[in-house]
Amino acid sequence: MYPQRELIRLAAHKATLRRDIALRRAQCAAATAQVVQPLVWLDRLLDLWRRIAPLALAASVPLIVVGGRRASPRLKILGWLVRWGPLVFGVLRGLGRRNLPARPPDGGKEKGRSIPVCSPD
Repeated sequence: MYPQRELIRLAAHKATLRRDIALRRAQCAAATAQVVQPLVWLDRLLDLWRRIAPLALAASVPLIVVGGRRASPRLKILGWLVRWGPLVFGVLRGLGRRNLPARPPDGGKEKGRSIPVCSPD
């Protein structure tokens, strides 16, 4: 149907196209990984904050109480807010979360991350 010379030329052109596509795909993956890197750092930072936020709140309560007593020992309302405000806020926040569906044990990280991570493979 086609002459042999034409088939050889088409095969060489096809191989060149495949090589160019693979090269551009690798370049795109590398560029995407570079662009997404700050977002990956942000995602890690948010994960870290979610892990230490309860500890930070628990550690801040005694500091606020001591600081509140020293700053305004005679103001009863402000002292009450400083002392019990974080507890009341935490309870109200917990009541608001009660209606939300439970997160999976892995935090939803297995099925899909909030930010895709590309590898230059």
